[in-house]
Amino acid sequence: MLPRFAALLAGLSLSGLAQAAATHYPLTVENCGAPQTFAHAPERAVTIGQAGTEMLYALGLGDKLVGTSLWFNNVLPEFKAQNDKVERLADNDPSFEAVVGKRPQLVAVQFEWMVGAQGVVGTREQFSELKIPTYLLPSDCEGKDNLVGADGTRLQPFKIDSIYKSVSQLAEIFDVQDRGAALNTELQGSLEKARQQLASKDLSNTSALFWFSSADLDIDPYVAGRQGVADFMLQTLGVRNVVTSNEEWPTVGWETLAKANPTWLIIARMDRRRFPADDYQKKLEFLRSDPVTQNMDAVKQGRIIVLDADAMQAGIRLFRGLETLSNAFATGKAPQP
Repeated sequence: MLPRFAALLAGLSLSGLAQAAATHYPLTVENCGAPQTFAHAPERAVTIGQAGTEMLYALGLGDKLVGTSLWFNNVLPEFKAQNDKVERLADNDPSFEAVVGKRPQLVAVQFEWMVGAQGVVGTREQFSELKIPTYLLPSDCEGKDNLVGADGTRLQPFKIDSIYKSVSQLAEIFDVQDRGAALNTELQGSLEKARQQLASKDLSNTSALFWFSSADLDIDPYVAGRQGVADFMLQTLGVRNVVTSNEEWPTVGWETLAKANPTWLIIARMDRRRFPADDYQKKLEFLRSDPVTQNMDAVKQGRIIVLDADAMQAGIRLFRGLETLSNAFATGKAPQP
């Protein structure tokens, strides 16, 4: 459980907890165009995506998880005890059989390309045929076309309310609405704190670039496009994204990026190793040695922020990422990785 969230929950009065409306089952939740019905609070859940996993841990629901998958970073320290008791089905995408084999009463999914019309794990219809409800995080389906671009294309800017919606709906599904309300209150306060830290600072001429990874260090990198989660982080703090594509994570050439010459470079730190550039140390080595990138102002002046990859996704880590960025933009100094 998040430390501040635990304190907030502990501070709620017993009468306040009693006033939280209990879930009435059967419960039907409208989710990404496919209504999902729950006869009772799930006792067995599987997650495909770290954001949903840590969201459930933050809601104190680790004992309901029987399998996790698709991890970018190691679990947050405060959730390690919960996570150690849960089987990891796969570091990346699990098989349909592995998920179904856990007999889940809920499958919570971070990305539609995992479970969707062209899901690499399966389609929602396949799970539905087995009477297994699926819950897609709304952040990846609302205002987004996941059939265009490698990671989908935003038709509308990402909205932070989609995270609060996930927390509220998952809390309702598991009948822990009080915990959901407390967690959302904490997350909203964290966002406002990061924003207020920069309220008096003029960042109108400040720009940034998010580098997630690269299939190979010698080819174009995956960077954050406009209207996505990472772009929302910059917009919230008053900083301009130098990438103009509406794809979630388009590939853009380094010559183009170097010409844009962002004030800050923000690179993803991962514990997974699907691509060579998942290793942030290799990213740093490349930036400092490549003849194109080594002349970028951000590289020469050490304005490179290392951020957990999952802090660039629509989950609770996003708020910690905002805090890290806000501190760096306020002081003009990148934190030690």
